[in-house]
Amino acid sequence: MLVTFQTKAYAPITMFGDVAVALIKLMGHSGTIPSALLAEDVPGALERLQTAVSEHADEPLDPQTAGARKSDESQRVSLAHRALPLIELLKAAAADGENVMWES
Repeated sequence: MLVTFQTKAYAPITMFGDVAVALIKLMGHSGTIPSALLAEDVPGALERLQTAVSEHADEPLDPQTAGARKSDESQRVSLAHRALPLIELLKAAAADGENVMWES
């Protein structure tokens, strides 16, 4: 499953579903797909996500793929790198006072 995040203030971002759900939960949301944040809730969600990323920046956040073999540590992508596009989208939405939606 792929999840696409959208706001009028930024280009759409598509992520692997399990990665997106993890980031949505770090924003303080239930992880429900599809769903949305109202414009007034975006700054709080952004702050929660940034706090979580700063506390666990180097932890890997890799998609789970059925039948895939475990990759070595050098091929892991950190939480900080996975979250960066969503953080930028949330910053733009907060700056412009726009809602954020996501769907599969």
